[in-house]
Amino acid sequence: MPFFNFKIVKKDSNSLARAGIFITPHGAIETPAFLPVATNAALKGLNINKHKSLPIRVFIANTYHLWQRPGDGVIKKIGGLHKFMNWDGPIFTDSGGFQAFSLGCGREQGVGKIGSVFTDENVNCVEKNNVKRENLVKINEKGIKFRSFIDGSWQELTPEKSIKIQENLGADVIFAFDECTSPTHDYKYTKDSLDRTHGWAERCLKAKARNDQALFGIVQGGVWKDLRMKSARFISRLPFDGFGIGGSLGKSKKDMYNILDWVVPLLPENKQRHLLGIGGVEDIFEGISRGVDTFDCASPTKEARHGTLWTKGGKINIRKAIYKNDKKPIEKKCGCFTCLNGFSRAYLRHLLNAGEILGYELAILHNLYFVLNLMKEIRESIINNNFDKLKSSFLKNFKICFAATRSQQCRRVGSWRDD
Repeated sequence: MPFFNFKIVKKDSNSLARAGIFITPHGAIETPAFLPVATNAALKGLNINKHKSLPIRVFIANTYHLWQRPGDGVIKKIGGLHKFMNWDGPIFTDSGGFQAFSLGCGREQGVGKIGSVFTDENVNCVEKNNVKRENLVKINEKGIKFRSFIDGSWQELTPEKSIKIQENLGADVIFAFDECTSPTHDYKYTKDSLDRTHGWAERCLKAKARNDQALFGIVQGGVWKDLRMKSARFISRLPFDGFGIGGSLGKSKKDMYNILDWVVPLLPENKQRHLLGIGGVEDIFEGISRGVDTFDCASPTKEARHGTLWTKGGKINIRKAIYKNDKKPIEKKCGCFTCLNGFSRAYLRHLLNAGEILGYELAILHNLYFVLNLMKEIRESIINNNFDKLKSSFLKNFKICFAATRSQQCRRVGSWRDD
């Protein structure tokens, strides 16, 4: 029996949405699926083994950060990420290519994967991270040099080294090394970067030595249709086990959806498709309707730690004074540990404002349950031929943006994978 197998269980009749099952050495992943981000081999503020009822089946860890600390060699000696974390389910690791952006142009220019302002939205939404800082990256044909955030030294990551690190980490699914471009990059730079990423993809395939890990290629090309389609055709011709869609996704949600419309039809029907670093509720529905199978994003856990809780009626900022005497749970009829065990909005507000660790745990449990249960509902709707109905009714009630504590601006979901 092969280590990996992706099978489509049911296709939606009105869109490209599909329900599938992806077999890995550490268990099956039912798709569509959401991967929580465990940057440093942990979900911040949460012991996943303590909460077995939370429907986490798979998550993604960060190659660059684990290479820096504690080191892939340390993790290999202990037996790989599964033993290191005491986790027996599937694990993905990214390649480190996203840090080419997040530690490079993202820091220097204060932008996210999607540009700072949604020019086509009715509200003025801005990125959470818009502070300009030092660029810590140098890129050439060989690879990427990073200035370490630990000791300031320059260290180089190449396609071959990225694969070796990911093999040492031992994840079930690993990604080819790529350059994640910025929304501020022009056509020429993006084209040159794309050619570089395609060369790196071929080098990654040659470097891969383990047959018990699936290697996914990544489609790049920025916001330009010809580059995206060129990349999709090139990467899909290579013998990858699945495909990621990454890089700059434009300056609006419309740009991102256009990119998916161009790319997904060019990818093989019988292989899994992963949208890197995106996980907003609207984006999940729109991505699935365009044929995306899996997503990863730090937003549910990161926003929970800052007091933003996800509900079917939209997001609420639990730190606000209006919840000071609120006896209700975060959301009625919610099946998460926090809501089922009678923790009130007032108590959660107090814990988070006081900086109590329990507050982070209870908030994260709710947000993760929300998004993981949403994926379950979406999968069931595809199987039962009512995906369109669920999408319409859910998005009608869900408010994409929330009023920030000290501003009328809104934060976008899904810009950053670094947790």
